[in-house]
Amino acid sequence: MGMIVLLLLAGWATHHTMVVLATDPATRSRATFVFSGLFAIFVIQTLLYHLERAPRMTPRIARRLDGLHAAVLVPAYNEDPGYLKLGLQAFLAQTRLPDSVHIVDDGSTSTDYAEVRTWWERAAAEKGVATTWQRVPNGGKRSAQAHGVRVSSDADIYVTCDSDSCFAPTALENLLTPFSRARVQSVAGVVVATNNRANWFVRIMDLWFTVCQLVDRSGQSAVGAVMVNSGAIAAYRAGVIRDNLDGYLNETFMGRGVGFSDDSMLTLFAQERGLTVQQPRAICFTAMPEKWSHFNRMYLRWMRGSTIRSIWRMRYLSARRPAFWLHVVRWVQMILTQTITAWLLIAEPIVNREPPPVTMLIIPFLIGWAQGLRYLSVIRSDERIRSRILTWLAMPVAIAIAWTVLRWHRWYGALTCLKTGWGTRQNGAEVSLETSATPTLTTPKLYDPLDDSTLEIGQYRSMSSTS
Repeated sequence: MGMIVLLLLAGWATHHTMVVLATDPATRSRATFVFSGLFAIFVIQTLLYHLERAPRMTPRIARRLDGLHAAVLVPAYNEDPGYLKLGLQAFLAQTRLPDSVHIVDDGSTSTDYAEVRTWWERAAAEKGVATTWQRVPNGGKRSAQAHGVRVSSDADIYVTCDSDSCFAPTALENLLTPFSRARVQSVAGVVVATNNRANWFVRIMDLWFTVCQLVDRSGQSAVGAVMVNSGAIAAYRAGVIRDNLDGYLNETFMGRGVGFSDDSMLTLFAQERGLTVQQPRAICFTAMPEKWSHFNRMYLRWMRGSTIRSIWRMRYLSARRPAFWLHVVRWVQMILTQTITAWLLIAEPIVNREPPPVTMLIIPFLIGWAQGLRYLSVIRSDERIRSRILTWLAMPVAIAIAWTVLRWHRWYGALTCLKTGWGTRQNGAEVSLETSATPTLTTPKLYDPLDDSTLEIGQYRSMSSTS
């Protein structure tokens, strides 16, 4: 109901703006096409993300999926041992245990994880989870994943994650549920920040990325065309990875090797075979950057990878695939949005000496608050609802950042897409987790409301030695 009210207010503001613009026939003719196109795209997106349905595990589906071997791939490079142990602990707390977990230390220079490895191998054996732990020369995330694939030839489903991923207790069970449909080739989970209380920067980024997943990606999932799975939690039919392993390891762009954007590359392989969907019930906690410098490097890497992947989609995806047309619409929307922003804020004031209507400036924030209500649908036991509402109220700040800084990063990333270096963790972990052997009453817990199992999480701190 809150979303309906806010969207009606946005509609009223749009109508008011159009009435104002209609006083000048020349202005009205310039605005009609752009406004109409953006309105149509917005309506379609809104309908699509409300059509997403999260499949539930039933006894029939459980019987069908019990025979599948689910192998988890965990590449680790200069990860904080606290976050790595938290993630491994989460695998053993799943309502549906993984059949095997394969950790690959990709030549870390800051630690050898000796204590974590000793604990893990004993704990996994007690739970009956098969595991391997390899330390290999540094070759990048894709290479580390490939080492895990090669020692798990009997896997039916590969689950990818990051070394700082922490699955909620029902995450794996929910992640596997969509594979009961034969056409589904990959499943994306939803990623939220483990350290969302570290500072306001993390809270706003957590708000922005969670809403993007539950709006943009949910809309794509409704037609089986998720464009990018989250590397922190995703699952693929084994053939999607095994059959494309050589191409995955040896991707090049303009003669340069590409090591980032691994998650979107695997999603593209899956799109060529069938449906790519999202499972909003599969929740993963991950460490978000706590400093601007860390976030800046990460987001530029994403935008450079997004540029390369856009070219590959146009080149390799069939026009018969919904993903192809969603990709085209996304570019049209981005160009129209850029056009109308420049027109209202630059062209009209300078050329026609007309300031932008105040109501037009309000529309993005009303729509943002409406879509941001999806953020409140993720119920966290380690955070009070009033704290989450306070974060939701900061949506205008997230929109302002997205319309200015992140938009600039998108275009700068496109222009510099030949810079294919990873850019983070070169000097060790940039976010760490302090844990205590004896949790205190203030130690937050993560748990599913339908399950009694809990995971203790220690206090958060940033690594002050890195920039």
